[in-house]
Amino acid sequence: MTHPFPPPHIQPLERLQPTDGLLINAERWSKAHEYHRLRQNTHYQSLNQPGIVCGLGVRPIPAPRQVEAKYRDGRWVQIQPGIAIDMNGNLIVVPTSYDFPIDLEVATSEPLMIYLVVSYVDPNELRRGQQRDVVQETYRIDQRNSTPDVSEIEICRILLEPGQNSISQPADAFYPGYNNIDLRYRRHAQARPQALVRIAQVSHSDGEYARNFFNLAYLLQSVEPLYPNLRGADEPSDVSLSENIQEYDLLYLTGRESLSLNNVELESLRNYLNLGGTLLIDAPLDANALIESIQALAQQLESPLRPLTELRRSHPLRTKPFLFAALPIINQQLIQLFLGGGIILVVGDLASAWGIDREFNLPRLTIRTAQELGINILNYACQRRKLIGLQQEDSSGKW
Repeated sequence: MTHPFPPPHIQPLERLQPTDGLLINAERWSKAHEYHRLRQNTHYQSLNQPGIVCGLGVRPIPAPRQVEAKYRDGRWVQIQPGIAIDMNGNLIVVPTSYDFPIDLEVATSEPLMIYLVVSYVDPNELRRGQQRDVVQETYRIDQRNSTPDVSEIEICRILLEPGQNSISQPADAFYPGYNNIDLRYRRHAQARPQALVRIAQVSHSDGEYARNFFNLAYLLQSVEPLYPNLRGADEPSDVSLSENIQEYDLLYLTGRESLSLNNVELESLRNYLNLGGTLLIDAPLDANALIESIQALAQQLESPLRPLTELRRSHPLRTKPFLFAALPIINQQLIQLFLGGGIILVVGDLASAWGIDREFNLPRLTIRTAQELGINILNYACQRRKLIGLQQEDSSGKW
């Protein structure tokens, strides 16, 4: 799995070296200006994530009068002026309103998701009938019935219903329905996070292994607003230890029963931890069988678990990015945390407080404190993988 906002290619820039008597021709002039353009794009790409800077609103409109009668339906929208930055650092400027027809047809009985996107167009790539001294950078607006390309910026999406020929504004902008303009998933240009953290739930024989799965998503959602240097992947995954687990920064495991691994799973986990991965075991207080089996597993991997209280007071799990003088209390019980060789054992069911419980009984302070400790764990996992990865072969340029 690649980073959605990869860094620039690691290659030196070339610039023109002026000397007295240097002849300036079109090639050299172009090279001199290309250096500044690439340098600016590299700056945008290095420090910002792509998205909309301002404007680019969307509203439904009647079909323009000048179009043919057969195209005068209710599926026209108007894109408002605005600015965006794409993944390569190109500035996309839409200077005036743009009328656009949604003409993709729903060929089945199921609704079809349409994506309206804008992308940068390099004027040097356009075919022009005559040579011009000045050319304008421009853009292209398209509609897609599949996930937009990485070079495209999503303006809106519309879930088209079969047999309907009109597009409208939603009655509630937070809950659009069929044929409504949906602006909820637009990405805005902002400071680029230092790392994207990916987590997966470990499936195993315990019937309760998935009980906190939705709370993993709540934790990932909390990362960006609470600690913008990190960004959570959109959704947690579900894997077994016998699969390819190296693409995940953190593996989450819970349940109550003793954990038993076969030789393939054990070697896969050993390799994962040696390459910088982190395994988080989140055990309820009364899950003695699971706790004891994890302690035995850590011994088998030659990384015995030690209480966080016995480690340095400046340990990153306690201090980065959020400072914990004491671990939080969940369900009237103090969380206990043990660590060894990339294995983190939390005793106290921490993930149960990462989201909203069914009875809506958890206080906001409890949820926020649990999420902050969760972000410390995610940050630790990312930093551990980065520091170990930088000591591996071909580590340059990796996130």
